[in-house]
Amino acid sequence: MTSLFPMFVKLAGKQCLVVGAGNVGTPKIGGLIDTGASIQVVAMAASGQVREWAEAGKIAMELRAFTESDLDGKLLAVVATASRSLNELIYREAQRRGVLCNVVDVPEYCDFFYPAVVRRGDLQIAISTAGQSPSLAQRIRRQLEEQFGAAYADWVERLGETRRLILASDLEQETKWKLLHSLASREAFEAALEETRELSGKR
Repeated sequence: MTSLFPMFVKLAGKQCLVVGAGNVGTPKIGGLIDTGASIQVVAMAASGQVREWAEAGKIAMELRAFTESDLDGKLLAVVATASRSLNELIYREAQRRGVLCNVVDVPEYCDFFYPAVVRRGDLQIAISTAGQSPSLAQRIRRQLEEQFGAAYADWVERLGETRRLILASDLEQETKWKLLHSLASREAFEAALEETRELSGKR
C-alpha cells in the first residue's frame, strides 16, 4: 500500500453521503455532524439515534435504496451496509466520479480511514494503522489519553490567545519565535496547570 497523507479537513458546509444507518453507520454519522458537514443519509432502515438527528434537522435522511445519483456533488461517501456487493458497487461508482469513499471495515474499498482520535478541545491527536489493526490504534489512543489529560483543552485555548497577542506585538521575529516555542513546552504546561490549581484552591 502507498503511504497515506495525514491531514485534518474542514467539512463545514461540504456535501457528504452516508449509506447505511444501523449500528455501524450511526457513529460515522455522528462524527460527521460534529464537523458541520451537510449530510445526506440513505438507508433501508435507521437506528433510533439517526432518526432523532433527522427529526432535529441535523441530517437529511431518506429511507430507500441507494441510487448512483446520490453521489452527485458529494465530496466524500461513507458506506456502512451489510451487503458486500452493494458496498463494492458504491465504491466503484464513487471512484468513477472522483468522490472519496470509505467502506467501513473493508480497507481495500477505502480512500481514507477513520483514525482513533484523542480530543482535548482544539487539540486532536489522530492514530491510524491504515486499516491494518484498529485494535492497536485504539490501544495507543488510550495510552495518549492518559498522557494528555483534560487540562490540555484549556491550556491549548490559552496558548492560542497568547499566540495571537505575540504575533500582533512589535517584538522582533526571532523573539516571537522563541516565546512561542517556550510557551509550548512541558514546563510551561505544568506551570499553567499549577496556576489553575492554585486559583481553584482560593475559591
